[in-house]
Amino acid sequence: MHTRAPEPLPFDAVLVAGPTASGKSAAALRLAEEIGGAVVNADSMQIYRELSTLSARPSPEEVARVPHHLFGHVGVREAYSVGRYVQEAAQTLARVRAEGRLPIFCGGTGLYFAALTEGIAEIPTVPQEVRAAVRKRREQLGPAAFHAELVRQDPASARLNPGDRQRTLRAMEVLEASGQPLSFWQQRPAPAVLGGLRLKRVVLAPPRMELYARIDARFVRMMEEGALAEARALEDLDPGLPAAKALGLRPLQDYLAGRCTLPSAVARAQMATRNYAKRQLTWFRHRMVDWLWVTDGNIIITN
Repeated sequence: MHTRAPEPLPFDAVLVAGPTASGKSAAALRLAEEIGGAVVNADSMQIYRELSTLSARPSPEEVARVPHHLFGHVGVREAYSVGRYVQEAAQTLARVRAEGRLPIFCGGTGLYFAALTEGIAEIPTVPQEVRAAVRKRREQLGPAAFHAELVRQDPASARLNPGDRQRTLRAMEVLEASGQPLSFWQQRPAPAVLGGLRLKRVVLAPPRMELYARIDARFVRMMEEGALAEARALEDLDPGLPAAKALGLRPLQDYLAGRCTLPSAVARAQMATRNYAKRQLTWFRHRMVDWLWVTDGNIIITN
């Protein structure tokens, strides 16, 4: 008796986006097990080695069930960028497909998905010494004067808020390192990593109140699983680094420094996470209108 070979999959890759706590990781894991896939991270916080709990990174038990890529491979003191993510995602895509597995990109960072599907500017790498010098100059001048200096050299930076430390630093760093303003490089996008592939694009979007309840309950579990210890280990983290924006990190560090009570810190972290989920959903609605929106976490890729 002959067994029919399985039908070939109708897609070359699956993209699973959604707000924090929407069940993306569990859905991607189930799908990977069903069709022989590999999960590729598309979340800007789950890349960090020291943020396993606060980023809700897949557990070692989950990672052991199917291949997982680009999770926890970067130190929090590295200034990781979208450009570096795209390079690593392209390498991972090639490796996963060579292994005969279906790549399942899963995460909540809309900019990562946009870079994967639309391309992103190839901005030159900024040497560490340039980065340090620019940060020192901002500290000496103050936000307003630093922004004014930036605008004199790069008028397009006038749209930036002087108080936006991360973006004004980035604009000045690129200008100093390359001799060209950031806008110059942003107008030269590289080809999209997933360009030309057949894609199944899914947004997981549970009902709003259900999502908020999940967020609150998950942070309580995070506290039980060591979130406070993670925050304590990162008390000296430069607030200008991307990892410092991890949800819950600042409130817990405020508690450790004696600036608030623990219940207050937990409540603030939960509120910040709910607000972040709301912003994610707004971004997805504007930028992912042609994706399949799913409310029950059930991803079907056969059509």
